[in-house]
Amino acid sequence: MVHQYKNNGFNIVMDVCSGAIHVVDDVTYDVIGLFEKLGPDEIKQQLSFDDHEIEEAYQEVLQLKEEGLLFTEDIYEDYIDEVKNRKTVVKALCLHIAHDCNLACRYCFAGEGEYKGDRSLMSEEVGRAALDFLVAHSGNRHNLEVDFFGGEPTMNFDVVKEIVRYGRSLEKKHDKHFRFTLTTNGVLLNDEIMDFANKEMDNVVMSIDGRKEVNDYMRPTRNGKSSYDIIMPKFIRFAKSRNQQKYYVRGTFTRKNLDFSEDVIHLADAGFEQISMEPVVGCPEEPYALREEDLPQIFKEYDKLAREMVRRHKEGKWFNFFHFMIDLTGGPCVAKRLSGCGSGTEYLAVTPWGDLYPCHQFVGETEFLLGNVFEGIQRTDICDEFRACNVYTREKCRDCFARFYCSGGCAANSYKFHGGINDTYDLSCEMERKRVECAIMIKAALAQEGEEE
Repeated sequence: MVHQYKNNGFNIVMDVCSGAIHVVDDVTYDVIGLFEKLGPDEIKQQLSFDDHEIEEAYQEVLQLKEEGLLFTEDIYEDYIDEVKNRKTVVKALCLHIAHDCNLACRYCFAGEGEYKGDRSLMSEEVGRAALDFLVAHSGNRHNLEVDFFGGEPTMNFDVVKEIVRYGRSLEKKHDKHFRFTLTTNGVLLNDEIMDFANKEMDNVVMSIDGRKEVNDYMRPTRNGKSSYDIIMPKFIRFAKSRNQQKYYVRGTFTRKNLDFSEDVIHLADAGFEQISMEPVVGCPEEPYALREEDLPQIFKEYDKLAREMVRRHKEGKWFNFFHFMIDLTGGPCVAKRLSGCGSGTEYLAVTPWGDLYPCHQFVGETEFLLGNVFEGIQRTDICDEFRACNVYTREKCRDCFARFYCSGGCAANSYKFHGGINDTYDLSCEMERKRVECAIMIKAALAQEGEEE
């Protein structure tokens, strides 16, 4: 399968199954478009270029095909049974330290932190049991991931500190290393929390939606006041204290700020170098939810942002945008490319009272309750269903050029919009395809820039 597109003056050709990317001239681009349908003489009749140029391009394409870099066959479906039957271990937990929050975000999928239940804080007992469960079910895996999540985890920060202390006490005994991360809205950030996070947290996610008016409309405090003024100075200081590494400022764009590239640029201008801006996922009847008719504007924003990133790189003002980060030389293993994030098998969420769910977005959906940290996983059939889910069980993925980059997308979004985990959220797919195209264009522009230096 080959995908061709033009972006920012580049003719880009993706060979989907080999992962090869080609930046070509106009002649070669058009020859590739006709290569599988017509012979060289017929192509010469179709195109207005010089016959010698067409012949030269045709021979180049033929050579690339023989080298396995164009029009390669999909061999990955042959690995599906192996992927389904592979032995997996639990390597990551999302600990819901607090089902409570001090903000009232309009788009919160957790219902202001409650997750369809009562406000609750995780106890030290449950937190320790969660780490014991992770160690016991992690096999020979050395590095283990634990994310402190909410609601707002800093509302229960004494327990966060105790869980980290307990985790460190387990490492040498069990030959494990815990990589702790923290996701916070920043309202309660202070010097003590920042110092502790800089010592113990491998990564920190700071939630802010960009410009003040955008952020404060979607992320007000409980009493309807501005959260931007409270958190922005803290986040700037926090990012600097981490030497602009191992963090993200993470925003969400909605129908209220379809010009979201301006929010990314606002964050970059404020001094942040690690930025993420996620599209909101909401029911169509919500006024902030994205709709199909918004896609042209969203695509323009991604293009605008990609061009701006190239421009800033030339000026020495580079920043990372999470959705444009793409590895063209290595990347995930085959199993990851086919099956995705590992939710329900390698990655699980833990509620404040110790229940286990496939991921944080399934918490509160009782049909996906797997068990608990004290007694272990009881519903192995649910885990088996998630293990079997891959790009070939999702029919919409089979003909999608981006399938090995997104690995089939989010199971929770599939469930939310289609009632099962083997479908896809169509709007998300459209945006992912655009982001992949932009990310590869940026790689092409930076490679060209390197050649010109």
